[in-house]
Amino acid sequence: MILASKSASRQAMLTAAGVPFTAIAADVDERAIEAELGVATPPREVALALARAKALAVCGQAPDELVLGSDSLVECGGRRFDKPESRAAAAKHLRFFSGRVLHLHSAAVLARNGEVLCADANFASLHVVDLSNRFIDSYLDHEWPAVSGCVGVFRIEGRGVQLFHAIEGDHFTVLGMPLLAVLASLRELGELQQ
Repeated sequence: MILASKSASRQAMLTAAGVPFTAIAADVDERAIEAELGVATPPREVALALARAKALAVCGQAPDELVLGSDSLVECGGRRFDKPESRAAAAKHLRFFSGRVLHLHSAAVLARNGEVLCADANFASLHVVDLSNRFIDSYLDHEWPAVSGCVGVFRIEGRGVQLFHAIEGDHFTVLGMPLLAVLASLRELGELQQ
């Protein structure tokens, strides 16, 4: 299988689950896809569309291979958030998230030869503590630039766990991929033994 991502978190999940894969980064313009879908499209559908685009982009490079595309999207206070473009943008995101609930949507799509075989998405709610500017600066001193590639500006497996006082939802979804759904689909496709 090919993972259409260079995400360290997604690679670690598949490795820990014993799923053999090769990683190839998908070359897609995520912002253009989001713009085409428009702001009225539900976050779940946007995450699925991005995961689908990634899987299909890599399918073109790897005929007959099973390709897994995945994407995550954060919604907070009625706004969608992408990965921060700079440390200043990351601090701005964190100030906005302070004391609010993040809704993290993670999607996965399995495709082969340009055909989508399975698609699933899940979401988690992450309750953010009140964050002081001092905490945000200290947090980014330790976590930047590692969190530059993370929607929500956190790695739950690192210091990012300090941002939350409660999390509702699947652990793997919070890590960036609905892994249990992916494993179920791989079993259905005969790619994993039962």
